Amino acid sequence: MCDQDAFEAMSQYQLGGATVSRRGFGALALGAGVLSVLPAAAAGTEMREAEVEIQTADGTADAYFVHPAQGTHPAVLVWPDIFGLRPAFRQMGRRLAESGYAVLVVNPFYRQQKAPTAPEHPDFNDPELRSRLMGMMTSLTQEMGFTDGKAFVAWLDQQPAVDKKRKVGTTGYCMGGALTMRTAAAVPARVGAGASFHGGGLVTDKPDSPHRLIAKMKAHYLVAIAANDDEKEPQAKDTLRQAFADAKLPAEIEVYSGTKHGWCPIDSQVYNPEQAEHAWARLLVLLKSALA
Repeated sequence: MCDQDAFEAMSQYQLGGATVSRRGFGALALGAGVLSVLPAAAAGTEMREAEVEIQTADGTADAYFVHPAQGTHPAVLVWPDIFGLRPAFRQMGRRLAESGYAVLVVNPFYRQQKAPTAPEHPDFNDPELRSRLMGMMTSLTQEMGFTDGKAFVAWLDQQPAVDKKRKVGTTGYCMGGALTMRTAAAVPARVGAGASFHGGGLVTDKPDSPHRLIAKMKAHYLVAIAANDDEKEPQAKDTLRQAFADAKLPAEIEVYSGTKHGWCPIDSQVYNPEQAEHAWARLLVLLKSALA
């Protein structure tokens, strides 16, 4: 789902947990305290949240579902990065829900094991962990992305908290960027918005390259690119722009200056708060405009 070069960049720093060295994160455990870094858009809104299980073509997927307690809301499907479903992504999902969405954050590796699929303080330089995570990631085929996307969107459409008259959004981080495209192509009639944050492997020379699916989509897109990823593949953004233009789909494709691969999750050692907030703001604009 995410190319080797993108993860080579990740090997230069550790992601996850309380190992974050940025001021304000060092003393935080992965718990409610991290939420103070990301203020809610609708503070005080009563929320409902639950760990859920979803039947797919290949088994039972575990996931986290959160939404405002009252009313119905557009649904958003969130695909995590290679470290999987964890407290940081639950908190990010809750923050999105506080902006008025019914949010499902999934474990993309449910076929191998339930979350957590990485240790609390993952070190991508650890050869054994790196090999295991890369093996899990590369085991996810394009067809699995299609079938999982269909199953998760169908599950969301069965929930009383979801406004089924509104389109569904999907967001993805790192390897999750490609999964948003597979979801949007698998269920084009339902997915109206997609967002990829430091997505890896969106443009390759392979027949199953995610960018080749754009012609099958009907979703408006946000593609937030890490500066160091762009340095390695400067042509990728142009290929994406052309593919969206050919499909006549609106797409905001931006390189975020000063960022490194993995800068958006709040537990990342390379978390860039200013640029992460900019990306978050652009996501909210996309969802508000596209999930009609």
